[in-house]
Amino acid sequence: NASLLGILQHPDGTVLKQLQPPPRGPREQEFYNKVYDSDCCDSILLELREYLPKYFGVWSPPTAPNDTYLKLEDVTRKFNKPCIMDVKIGQKSYDPYASAEKIQQQVSKYPLMEEIGFLVLGMRVYHVSSDSYETQNQHYGRSLTKETVKDGISKFFHNGYCLRKDAIAASIQKIEKILEWFEGQQQLNFYASSLLFVYEGLCQATTVRLSDVTLAEKRGVPKGLLSGGDILEYNNNIHVINSTENGKIEASVSKGLSKFYALHKKAYSKRHHSQLSLKVENLEQDNMWKSSTCITQEHLNGNVIPQLEKVFCHMPTEIKESANVEVRMIDFAHVFPSNTKDEGYIYGLKNLITVLQNILDN
Repeated sequence: NASLLGILQHPDGTVLKQLQPPPRGPREQEFYNKVYDSDCCDSILLELREYLPKYFGVWSPPTAPNDTYLKLEDVTRKFNKPCIMDVKIGQKSYDPYASAEKIQQQVSKYPLMEEIGFLVLGMRVYHVSSDSYETQNQHYGRSLTKETVKDGISKFFHNGYCLRKDAIAASIQKIEKILEWFEGQQQLNFYASSLLFVYEGLCQATTVRLSDVTLAEKRGVPKGLLSGGDILEYNNNIHVINSTENGKIEASVSKGLSKFYALHKKAYSKRHHSQLSLKVENLEQDNMWKSSTCITQEHLNGNVIPQLEKVFCHMPTEIKESANVEVRMIDFAHVFPSNTKDEGYIYGLKNLITVLQNILDN
């Protein structure tokens, strides 16, 4: 599978995204190099950095010097229970140089792209009651119509108790900033590019309130791929795995996985035959753990539930507004120089804001 992509999680807090075959991979690398050029003094590109994952150049494993990976910030790293959604933005998911065949293929994948202006590629939502994640793959997003897209997106903000209106409001604000950037630039057009949404499934506001009702409890939580030795999956096809004691990363590659972050137990990686090992620098043991407040399973039974619901759904506004939310642009294999506004992307952003606002207002 020529388009096999990998996202590997590095213990230093970055992710490694394998470069796609030409022309896509080199185009994405060129885009990051241009935006993050240390000599860059274009105010538009400098502002754009705020909406991207940080870029740390490229990296190749010593064992396979011809494999190139983009080294990017792991936007999910600071979250305890990250809820993640990947939404492709724009009215066309094919670029201006696409063949008739490619256009046909892209349009048939989701004929409503032109009308809706965005497509949910996947999501992973933390459900507090069961202390587990619910995931949806790209078939979920493609099943959404103009009538059902609102409910389809609201699913991402529902934690099993109530709608996280704080996270929706914060998301709208972040998208509006990105929209402003698009309204003010005419040098780049983005096709088949996504917004990555991340919010805290165990938001601080909740744990603050929960401690008042003696529900919260301190316990160490491993960060990143160390949480339960899980694997991170992303961008159609791959991925990582569990870090061993000595800081080695084992990666397994698999076909056809859905294009978004999702976690699977490490047993999953053991079943795959194509294993490669990447040596990475050792990690201080104490960097691997951070203490954070979270709710343990034994508290989530019996008559605690109604109390919890109160806490989640009726938080004071001053706590709500500090919702821990990230919205970042990702996937730049189809970014092209332009001399016009990116109307397709702008249309998609505006419609996404409208849908989110509708969810809030109801």
